Amino acid sequence: MNDTRPMEEYVSELGPRFYQQLVTIREFEQRVAELYMQTLIPGIAHVSIGQEAVAVGVCGALRRDDYITSTHRGHGHSLAKGASPDRMFAELLGKEEGFCRGKGGSMHIADPETGNLGANAIVGGSLAIAAGAALGAKRAGKGQVAVCFFGDGALNQGLLLESMNMASIWQLPVIYVCENNQYGEYTPTERVTAGNLVSRGEAFDIPSARVDGMDVMAVYRQTGALVERARRGAGPGFMVCDTYRFQGHGMSDPDRPYRTREEEREWMKRDPIERFARLLTERGHCPREELDAIEADVRAEIDAAVTWAQEAAWPATAEVTTHVYAE
Repeated sequence: MNDTRPMEEYVSELGPRFYQQLVTIREFEQRVAELYMQTLIPGIAHVSIGQEAVAVGVCGALRRDDYITSTHRGHGHSLAKGASPDRMFAELLGKEEGFCRGKGGSMHIADPETGNLGANAIVGGSLAIAAGAALGAKRAGKGQVAVCFFGDGALNQGLLLESMNMASIWQLPVIYVCENNQYGEYTPTERVTAGNLVSRGEAFDIPSARVDGMDVMAVYRQTGALVERARRGAGPGFMVCDTYRFQGHGMSDPDRPYRTREEEREWMKRDPIERFARLLTERGHCPREELDAIEADVRAEIDAAVTWAQEAAWPATAEVTTHVYAE
């Protein structure tokens, strides 16, 4: 990424693709919520409505062969990295055609073909996995990087400090991306996390930045700078992306009693999709008619993906013990 180019050039070049990805994640997550309420999705699900700009901005700066590790709220990361909606819906529905043959479900989707090493239901559980992937990438010498997505709740996990320390010492090509959606489940971040969030990385001499996570281009540009640095062997980076989940922590949290509706309205004024649409139309990068067409195409794709997943086959009973133990 040539950071000397004006931002307007990036917006003009990437605008339609980024908008399509933002809308795809939003439509996918809204359909997940609907399917869950219809009791068609077993287990639990956590949607990322409101947080789309982080997934799209970060993954937009990556190559297909770069790695990502994800979280329990990882549908958006998977889609932004290139996973197909139909196989993702199949996974959520427990079908054989899912990315994990229906065995992983919402919180464990992995897609090695696009570099997605998997989501992790454990808070901070993929931090060391990303460091390991970065070590492997460094040894391979192909210029790959690894990105580790995690929430603000993981900032206080000891594994974060251990992984960052190792990444800094060994100058690993790993980018740590904290999606600070202001709440660790039901608890405000400031009530349980001391100090400046960015200083977590600075303490290990890791270049660190705080970014508006509701602005897809701001996320993209900051990620690009850290990725470019990592590719040339200069070591890890750390980003804190301030964002907000518009819905509850999970499907069992519809009322969100721990936060006010006024707070939610203020954050929704910064909706990353509406915000990006205004940027594209007001600055002449993309007419409203083109955005409407993109939205229509996305809705049709999601409809087809849901239909395909619902009609897909269930795994055979004999599969219950496969892919469990190494052979």
